[in-house]
Amino acid sequence: MSSNNHSHHSADAHGHDHHGGHEASHGTFKSYMTGFVLSVILTAIPFWLVMGKVFADPVVTAALIMVFGAIQIIVHMIYFLHMNTKSEGGWNMMALIFTIVLVIIALSGSLWVMHHLNANMMVMSPEMMRNMP
Repeated sequence: MSSNNHSHHSADAHGHDHHGGHEASHGTFKSYMTGFVLSVILTAIPFWLVMGKVFADPVVTAALIMVFGAIQIIVHMIYFLHMNTKSEGGWNMMALIFTIVLVIIALSGSLWVMHHLNANMMVMSPEMMRNMP
């Protein structure tokens, strides 16, 4: 009989280790319910702010809605996507940070360009607008 020297290590054909301790933990019923309740609250508060016309200034209302939206994104990432600094050896968090930096650069650059385009546009009088082709 020939001896079989194959290891019984749990890896697939590509050499990926599925039991190497880099897996994200799966949530419990309690954690899913906590995430659900927080999501409902973080949806209801902005709805109340808009429908109840709590603030006279719409800019304040819009800013608060964006803050609650950002908090809700974090709640979803933690409770439903199970993202933390330990999942996938920290690469998930690094990819998230890189994505956020790119989005901030793209948004701020776009806003900067649009602001300067608007500021540098020639002011047109009503008579100039009537004479346009």
